[in-house]
Amino acid sequence: MTSDTPDGPKSGKIVVGVDESEHARSAALWAAAEADRHGQPLRIVLGADLDRLMRFATYEAIDHLRETGRVLLLETTAVIQQRFPHLTMTREFSSKEPVSALHTSTGPGDTIVIGSRGRGGFRELMLGSVSLGVATGSAVPVIVVRGESERPETAVVTAAVAGAADADWLVRAAQEAQVRKASLRLLSVRKRLPHLGSAAPTPDDDPEIVRRREDLEGALAPRVRADFPGLDITTDVVAGRSTAAVLVEASRHADVLIMGAHRSLTGSSAGLGRVPHALLHHSHCPVAIMPRRSGDEED
Repeated sequence: MTSDTPDGPKSGKIVVGVDESEHARSAALWAAAEADRHGQPLRIVLGADLDRLMRFATYEAIDHLRETGRVLLLETTAVIQQRFPHLTMTREFSSKEPVSALHTSTGPGDTIVIGSRGRGGFRELMLGSVSLGVATGSAVPVIVVRGESERPETAVVTAAVAGAADADWLVRAAQEAQVRKASLRLLSVRKRLPHLGSAAPTPDDDPEIVRRREDLEGALAPRVRADFPGLDITTDVVAGRSTAAVLVEASRHADVLIMGAHRSLTGSSAGLGRVPHALLHHSHCPVAIMPRRSGDEED
């Protein structure tokens, strides 16, 4: 989710991955609404994995997959066009497997949208394979659509911030809140260990919570308020034994939950980290994973 200016339309396009599942259909409709909301074009991509299947599948089977994919793309386009008649759309049938198809279909300024799980004749889109693979290796923002498709809107966009390194993508969270006419909640989680032999301190007595509140109000929030003077911005620090559990609960009260990709920098791991991974499994609303710049470490 990017833009040339805070108030201008976003550059780039929305790229959504589809298959035959209901989760993919919901993600395509959500992506279409997002593209329409931001004035962006929509690209519908189906990764059929034919590059691999052609090594052993018959010509008839490959031809059937091509035709099934073509029909699926046309049907998806028709459903979206009925709801968003003025939306600019393109379709792509890719012979690559879904993760590669989505990554190679994007460029600077684009956003990928994908369902949390899927099924179909092309490839299972279960979280942990395609959805997780797309989010892990993407150089652009990835939104994994979770939660009920008819869930009432909360008029809240929540940005889960861990430290100063998150400042570079907060403008994107503010754009999302602004275009939705929603408030922006900057949420930081204070991970609290069990106290032995004494009561846990109250938020006002916890020096770490006080410090994080000061950081939010003194550093991150003013930057956003300067660029978005009319936006309702709140700051909150919540203590809990599990960061993921706090954010999953926060997702109940948000239309979108946005966070940075806190990728592990140890060894050759390219994982997203435990917290984003847990959110992609359990969030009650769509989760937007923002790529971090090379060298940014998790707080």
